[in-house]
Amino acid sequence: MTVTLEVSEGVGTLRLDRPPMNALDIAIQDRLRELAEEAGRRDDVRAVVIYGGEKVFAAGADIKEMQAMDHAAMVVRSRALQESFTAVARIPKPVVAAVTGYALGGGCELALCADFRIAADNAKLGQPEILLGLIPGAGGTQRLSRLIGPSRAKDLIFTGRMVRADEALALGLVDRVVAADQVYAEAHAWAAKLAQGPALALRAAKECVDAGLETDIETGLAVERNWFAGLFATEDRERGMRSFVEEGPGKATFL
Repeated sequence: MTVTLEVSEGVGTLRLDRPPMNALDIAIQDRLRELAEEAGRRDDVRAVVIYGGEKVFAAGADIKEMQAMDHAAMVVRSRALQESFTAVARIPKPVVAAVTGYALGGGCELALCADFRIAADNAKLGQPEILLGLIPGAGGTQRLSRLIGPSRAKDLIFTGRMVRADEALALGLVDRVVAADQVYAEAHAWAAKLAQGPALALRAAKECVDAGLETDIETGLAVERNWFAGLFATEDRERGMRSFVEEGPGKATFL
């Protein structure tokens, strides 16, 4: 399979597996959407890691496949492309990207769909579509600018340049840089820790932040208010508050 979903310790790993560069062809895009939706539904998956393997995250789209497509074909395909990536962004659980090697074009856009990004110290990220006479088409113009700001996003998109891990960290494009052989272990540990948390509260927090970025503050506050009140109907809220009162902060278990 081009993409697999493996579950361990409550963590579902979405693994890209199309050597040598994990080029994101149509088959990968469609499978990624299917497995992202499955991860969102499954109760045994409480957090997700996106991983391309030890050598490369994803070096971008399959250019040969795209070259054969005309305007009419891409009008149809571009929506499916975006929907595949949006399915990852909408997984209602914490998602971390474990970025090794290259994360370029669609690979960078896939990393942007995660809530948190851990990169190898030898990673290189970028949106080089401009060098093909194109622009990012899987959410890069939107998610990148929301993450690092419009002027920094325009710099990367206008020039198509790659940035190394240290600059990506300074830009806010990644959140942590570790040794290359520790990337997956660090990402899995981050996800496993959150997998022990209150699932509905984590889902609420993610939805509130993401929805708030897309709207005005009053609407965002209404989303937050509704989720906040709604969580008072959950067993996790009862367990968390009872533990706080009886044992002190930070000792509640939610599984």
